[in-house]
Amino acid sequence: MTTIDPSNIPFRGPGDAVQAIEFPYRRSPDQDATPTVRHAIVVVGAGPVGLTLAIDLAQRGQRVLVLDNDYKLSFGSRALCFAKRTLEIWDRLAVGDPMVEKGVSWNLGKVFSKDQQVYEFNLLPEEAHERPAFINLQQYYCESYLVERCLQLPNIEIRWGNNVVGIQQRDDGALLTVETPEGEYSLDAGWVIACDGARSPLRGFLGLESKGRIFRDRFLIADIKMEADFPTERWFWFDPPFHPNQSVLLHREPDNVWRIDFQLGWEADPEEEKKPENIIPRVKALLDKDVNFTLEWASVYTFACLRMDRFIHGRVIFAGDAAHGVSPFGARGANSGVQDADNLAWKLDWLLKGWAGQELLQSYGTEREYAADENILNSTRATDFITPKSEISRMFRDATLDLAREHEFARRIVNSGRLSVPATLFDSALSTADKDAFAGKMVPGAPLTDAPVRRADGRSSWLLRETAGDFTLLVFGPAPFWMQGLPHVTTVSVGQDLLDVQGLVQQRLDATPGTAYLIRPDQHVAARWRQPTEVAVRMALATATANLHTPVVA
Repeated sequence: MTTIDPSNIPFRGPGDAVQAIEFPYRRSPDQDATPTVRHAIVVVGAGPVGLTLAIDLAQRGQRVLVLDNDYKLSFGSRALCFAKRTLEIWDRLAVGDPMVEKGVSWNLGKVFSKDQQVYEFNLLPEEAHERPAFINLQQYYCESYLVERCLQLPNIEIRWGNNVVGIQQRDDGALLTVETPEGEYSLDAGWVIACDGARSPLRGFLGLESKGRIFRDRFLIADIKMEADFPTERWFWFDPPFHPNQSVLLHREPDNVWRIDFQLGWEADPEEEKKPENIIPRVKALLDKDVNFTLEWASVYTFACLRMDRFIHGRVIFAGDAAHGVSPFGARGANSGVQDADNLAWKLDWLLKGWAGQELLQSYGTEREYAADENILNSTRATDFITPKSEISRMFRDATLDLAREHEFARRIVNSGRLSVPATLFDSALSTADKDAFAGKMVPGAPLTDAPVRRADGRSSWLLRETAGDFTLLVFGPAPFWMQGLPHVTTVSVGQDLLDVQGLVQQRLDATPGTAYLIRPDQHVAARWRQPTEVAVRMALATATANLHTPVVA
């Protein structure tokens, strides 16, 4: 295994130190092995999605090999806005705390038209959630905390400077050709998880493609370092006086860095726009003339909303940008990729342990393809509103912005990027439909909400931290004896194991005495009842693991 002493890596230092980290290439014994060495799981790509997946699988007891063609973390802020649900997933993987500690937390956004504020919105209007709606955290920090966690887990190996340049599928796995500074070697993989980005070489090697819509527009990202008293909010301008006929987005990052997105138009020359002498006047027009700043990083991008037809192809599974892509407005890219990993890890783990069959793994495809379609729909609508391509569309947008100053209905039409929320997996084959009446949003397929609780030992906690890992049967009141014998299920009693300190668990789950919720390992609701029976719960567990024809056994 590659060994790196994490105490010598300044993961919690300033951004320039983190970005300067290089991980050494080390020759692996696999490069000299005959016959070719087999690995049960190979993850290709050490970005946020690949690293999240590797940690999740490793915590479940699987051995994971991660291959990355680079030697360092991402450069520049890149994926910046990480949503509440992503943070909750990372809490389960023991990286949520450092992410939030370093990141800039925010809930409030403001929308401007020309030089006037139109309205503001709160993305987390409820109190008493552990995590904020979003944090802003440069991607290199995110990756650094994930790598640090990988180094703590002995069943994860990361091979830097190992570039996959070929793949040959077989019925029982895939043969990978890996290029290194010392030449090529072969790897035999039981399962290959392609987390290798929007341009996914693996997708190309297999003759697959993503389909969708490419947007004819260009945007400039500029990371600037400055001391400023702007509040920690998301500010979005339509047609501001400092950048007329275009849009601008402003975000705060850690280390006194600010991210500004300038819409440029399709005719803009990307190479010219990236030059400091062209960026600095744009930034000065936005800021007060007395504000001093330095340019830290810049990039010009175009984007597309697209996805693969299917995410699973034999023994190769695609996740994150390799499987689907959206515009950056709404922060749906990295967040949806982390949710891909959250959905996939427990299902692949169950398959490898022999607890479930291929049907459960195939549900990763159907559920996350559905989520990708939802993200693409929201992303496309946002982009069409932000960048109208006809005079009629622009007139509609401007009229909507005018109405939104006074009218709530118009604010629901304004779209500066519908920000990332986790998908509710309506009609999932793993869910059991309600037979009892419930109020609220915690329908089968929904991600479980959070609320403060107190454990039986007196320690304060949060509901999501107490329902992580296995299936959880959350029951309100004493748990009947038969609940203790359910395979792969942890029974948690609200009232005995957990105290609902503010009554919010009961309120948010519309619970009454005897109510029970079956929660999946990825914390989505699988089923719920007012008065469950053992038969009903076992049937729901079988449904949630795609084991309807083979009863779930211990």
